[in-house]
Amino acid sequence: MNHLQALYGGTFDPIHYGHLKPVEALANLIGLSGVIIMPNNVPPHRPQPKASSQQRKQMVELAIADKPLFTLDDRELLRDSPSYTAQTVRAWREEQGPQRPLAFIIGLDSLLTFPSWYQYDTILDNCHLIVTRRPGYPLTMAREQDQQWLDAHLTPHADELHALPAGRIFIAETPWFNISATLIRERISHGEECDDLLPPPVLDYINQQGLYR
Repeated sequence: MNHLQALYGGTFDPIHYGHLKPVEALANLIGLSGVIIMPNNVPPHRPQPKASSQQRKQMVELAIADKPLFTLDDRELLRDSPSYTAQTVRAWREEQGPQRPLAFIIGLDSLLTFPSWYQYDTILDNCHLIVTRRPGYPLTMAREQDQQWLDAHLTPHADELHALPAGRIFIAETPWFNISATLIRERISHGEECDDLLPPPVLDYINQQGLYR
């Protein structure tokens, strides 16, 4: 049986409940047995993370230590060059073979800018997109041709994600947590409490390392 594998990328600076809880809910909703967390190597022209690659990796490891749903893949952090999703999912597809269903998890805000991504139109050749809802964001793309692209790939049926190797976009009704890494970094820099925003081992590590002060 080719189980659906899902990949979840992000800067994770730091990783927090707004990353973890919607994906845990998603796994229950559509029957995911595993989710691979892949921290991004941030391209040189983008604002650099406050924590180093090693610290971001360590925080992910601490956050998922008691969560068997998640595994960590640090391949992007080991690269010197910026990592593009199109290249990452192409390499992932080559490793997994042509038949296994693969999915890439993004937030609704990312879906709305998706046509600006590098070689975006190749991504669905290699995987599905699973989109976690965000309240307040429209479900319409800015340009008509992008809306046609979305409509052509959109499915309301989660079972298609398991049945087909790639090519579908599924919008998941996951809970939304009004937490951002920016908010956490600001609160820490002001000495404010963050206990309810991220796993305790991650917060302990941030304090030990003196991060975001």
